Amino acid sequence: MRDLYEAQRAMRQARRAAMARGVLALLDIGTSKVTCIILEFDGPGQFRGADGVGPMAGQSSFRVIGQFTTQSRGVRYGEIEAMAETERCVRHAIQGAQNQAGLRVDHVIATISGGRPASYGLAGEVPLRSGKVAEADIGAVLAACEVPDFGRNRDVLHAQPVNFAVDARSGLSDPRDIVGNRLAVDMHVLTIDSTTVSNLIHCMRRCDLELAGLGSAAYAAGRAALVEDEQELGAACIDMGGGVTGVSLFLKKHMLFADAVPMGSELVTRDISQGLRVPITVAEWLKTRHGGLEATGRDDREMIPVTDGNPDDQGGERRHVSRADLIGIMRPRVEEIFDGVREILDAAGFDQMPARQVVLTGGGSQIPGLDTLATRILGYNVRIGRPLRIQGLAQQHTAACHAATVGLALHAANPQDEWWDFEMPAERAGVAGIGRAIRWFRANW
Repeated sequence: MRDLYEAQRAMRQARRAAMARGVLALLDIGTSKVTCIILEFDGPGQFRGADGVGPMAGQSSFRVIGQFTTQSRGVRYGEIEAMAETERCVRHAIQGAQNQAGLRVDHVIATISGGRPASYGLAGEVPLRSGKVAEADIGAVLAACEVPDFGRNRDVLHAQPVNFAVDARSGLSDPRDIVGNRLAVDMHVLTIDSTTVSNLIHCMRRCDLELAGLGSAAYAAGRAALVEDEQELGAACIDMGGGVTGVSLFLKKHMLFADAVPMGSELVTRDISQGLRVPITVAEWLKTRHGGLEATGRDDREMIPVTDGNPDDQGGERRHVSRADLIGIMRPRVEEIFDGVREILDAAGFDQMPARQVVLTGGGSQIPGLDTLATRILGYNVRIGRPLRIQGLAQQHTAACHAATVGLALHAANPQDEWWDFEMPAERAGVAGIGRAIRWFRANW
């Protein structure tokens, strides 16, 4: 596993180097938009250990000094499909944020929403030779986790220890200097398609940017939209993007599971376009201005004027459609998305969590009546979540569609511990599975 370890560790060092210089850019490359924000770091911040922020990863306080959003092109289902078009969008977003900040950035941390994410739970255990937990023991127990066969062309995006146990004491976030005989760990590993990662890295290089980190969009959205109690007691964050609906489960302030439904609000727009025979731009306007999911008796009488053909063409034929017809087109697709979300939650065992709160965020969460429909389909308490406010962020970037961007800022400045934050020991005899894991990663990373 040395190759994976060194690659992720190099990105972590690049992040620290950028923070030492004082600025770092964040990129949320989605199906419908590309957002760039630039952070300025003010020096080390003070964070309580109980906040779930890792002691090894390094933290800093920050503020936003540049921000820009542009329409995304060349991205489908959260993955780059047309490299040249995506490169132009990224360059435009970076340039806009740099102009506002008044400086140039070279290092970026980016989100990934596609790539067919898959979660795994790993466990490891080692004896404590000194009778208490030392720094080296943490790296050893992480290296002792037996890695399953993830399949061909899969990369590890996150590898986070979510629970430490010393003998019979479990639930430890920082086990260092705890006296005992054996140290155990539970770790969550999130993998994605290696092609998705490779295309994103290649796009950053074409834009003359150095990648200082990667983060799951579902994980970032959860960190931004879930309040502290929800992250502690158990909650699911449903990030409804343009091409992908990300699902992440949090407990004890750690992400325990992530997956995605390869459908998003862009499909709702396309359904409207095809059902009402209007251009995509008109369909998007209808969805955002007049859309909904709960029909009433008055919706049959509420007529909406639309123009066939190009909306800029003044000679286009004008006609009227009822809001009830619009709702009738939107609702089946949204129900299909939530049916997929329900399958993911059932497979993840969400009903076994102490608290079962569902938080909807992302651009698609703004459809009127969405929370009511989600409650009916999922069977849990549902609320609409907006990202937390961070210093310097403009009002237009505090909308739910920017939850992943705000969460990425929290992830960049206040990262949780990951495998590569600890010193990894050399291969040792008696550690089950580590030799096979190293061979597997050398063959596939």
